[in-house]
Amino acid sequence: NKYVDKIHLNCNVNYQSLMSTVDKKEIQKFSRIADEWWDVEGKFKPLHKFNPLRINYIKKTIMDHFKISSKSQPLKNIELLDIGCGGGLLSEPMCRLGAKVTAIDASKKNIDVASFHSKKNNLKINYKCSSPEKINLNKKFDVILNMEIVEHVDDLNFFLKKSSLLLKKNGLMFIATLNKTIKSYLFAIIGAEYILKWLPIGTHDWNKFIKPEELEKKLKNLNFSTKDISGLTFNPITSSWKRDKNLSVNYIISTLKN
Repeated sequence: NKYVDKIHLNCNVNYQSLMSTVDKKEIQKFSRIADEWWDVEGKFKPLHKFNPLRINYIKKTIMDHFKISSKSQPLKNIELLDIGCGGGLLSEPMCRLGAKVTAIDASKKNIDVASFHSKKNNLKINYKCSSPEKINLNKKFDVILNMEIVEHVDDLNFFLKKSSLLLKKNGLMFIATLNKTIKSYLFAIIGAEYILKWLPIGTHDWNKFIKPEELEKKLKNLNFSTKDISGLTFNPITSSWKRDKNLSVNYIISTLKN
């Protein structure tokens, strides 16, 4: 999901205040299918299948890092920011686990869908239509989720920098994205979009995919250290996902802000 943003030019503001991570074409693309976020058989079916794996990985990493032992609402004291939240597919499970969730997306339609669904389920989530560089909050977070979003932003370096400023020291940032390999092009674009029709054609731009070592380098420059990096692999026979060491297509990285 990407961030819709209007930039008002003003000769008195500095250059960085004019920068944006938003790619408007990406926002329009996801806004058109926003009504399908919670349809498990719809255009976001792959994410619904993907979600249990993501949730378990995020929960376990947070619990281990912050030394949480409680099984009942284990994320109760965690302030969490979900960037590029879409329809709330991760925001809601994090809230159910007890986290105090703020979730942002640059698509107003996505935020409207997410807000409606969370209220219908009596979940208290602070949804805002915004992007990391424009969000106006007087606090920082224990955990930031950047899941399946960095391959859609307009300026990755600026996006990571602005995201990092919203995280507390010793906080965790999770990033899930796609490796830039021939295999990822064949599987994530040709296979998922054109052959299997799991995703609308044009969902991904291979040129925006990033190799894990390149992402780690960018994060290291922002004073982050890698806690873990894992591959996420789909098994077409069982129609399920698993976490492993294969980083050739999908991967997830958990990082610590030093």
